Amino acid sequence: MHPIAYYQQVVADYFETANLQKEPANLYAPVTYILSLGGKRIRPVLTLMAAEVFNADCREALPAAIAVEIFHNFSLVHDDIMDDAPLRRGHQTVHERWNINTGILSGDAMLILAYQYFEQYEPATFMQLAKLFSKTALEVCEGQQWDVDFEDRNDVTEPEYLKMIEYKTAVLLGAAMKMGGIVANTTHENCNLIYDFGRYLGIAFQLQDDYLDAFGNPETFGKQVGGDIIENKKTYLYLKALEYGNTVEKEQLLHWFGQQPENTAQKIESVKAIFTASGAHTATTAAIEAYTMNAFATLEQMDIAPEKKEVLRAFGQKLMKRSV
Repeated sequence: MHPIAYYQQVVADYFETANLQKEPANLYAPVTYILSLGGKRIRPVLTLMAAEVFNADCREALPAAIAVEIFHNFSLVHDDIMDDAPLRRGHQTVHERWNINTGILSGDAMLILAYQYFEQYEPATFMQLAKLFSKTALEVCEGQQWDVDFEDRNDVTEPEYLKMIEYKTAVLLGAAMKMGGIVANTTHENCNLIYDFGRYLGIAFQLQDDYLDAFGNPETFGKQVGGDIIENKKTYLYLKALEYGNTVEKEQLLHWFGQQPENTAQKIESVKAIFTASGAHTATTAAIEAYTMNAFATLEQMDIAPEKKEVLRAFGQKLMKRSV
C-alpha cells in the first residue's frame, strides 16, 4: 500500500500527460479546463487504493479511476449551471468562462468519455464496471433531483435527507471503491463490503460538509462559511434544529429561512446560534461519528490483511478530521 499522496500523484500525472483536447475545440477545451483545476480527487484515489487493498497493482485500476473522476467533474459542471455558481475551486465555472450551452454539451461529452475508459478492460470486467457505473450515475441524478425538490419543501424528513445525500454523494464513493475491487478480481462479498465502507464514509463526508459549511474555519474551508444558510438549504443541522429546538428557536429558524435579508452576516450568526442552542450542532457531530463507525465495522468483515484494514481506517479517520 502507498500513501494517499502517491495515488493523488498517479492521477495528477495522468491528466498532465493525457491529450483530451480534440476538435471542435469549444467542446473539448472546457473538459480539459475543469479537469485541470485538480481538487482533492478523493474518488479516483479510492479506486486505486481499493485495488491495492485486494492485492492488485493500483495502475491496473487507473482507467476506472479516471472514469470516476471524469464523471464526478461532469456532475460538477452541470451542478454549477443549476446553481448559477460563478466559481469552482477558486476559478470561473465552465458556463461562466464559456456559456451555458457549452457547459451542457461539454458535460454530456464528459459522461460519454467516462464510459469509454471502461473499454480498456476485458469483456467480463467491462460488464461489471459498466453495470455498476450506470446504476451509480442514475442514483446521482436522482439524488440531485431530490436536492432540487427539497428547496421548495418545508416538510423534508431526516430519512429523506439522508437518502438524498446517500445518492447525491455517497454512492459514488462506494462505487469508486467497488470498482477497485472488481479490477482486482476479489470476491463478491469483498466487493460489496468495500462498497458499503465507501458509502458509509460518503454519508459521513457529506454530513461533515454540512457541518463545516456552518462551523468551519473560513481560512481553511475553501468557500464561504454559511453558504447553505444563505441559500436556505434544509441540511441535517436545520432538520435537527427543528426536531430538538424549543418553540422560540423553531419560530426564529423558520423566520430566518423564510426570507433573504440584506444583512446575511446577521442571518448566519443567528442561525448558527440556534443550531448550537438547540443541540443540532451536537447531533450532527454524533451522526458523523456514527456513520464513520459503520464504515469501520465493515472492515472487520473484509477478507484482507489486518495492516490493510488499518490503512483504510486511518484514511477514514483523516477524512473525518478534515477542515476543508
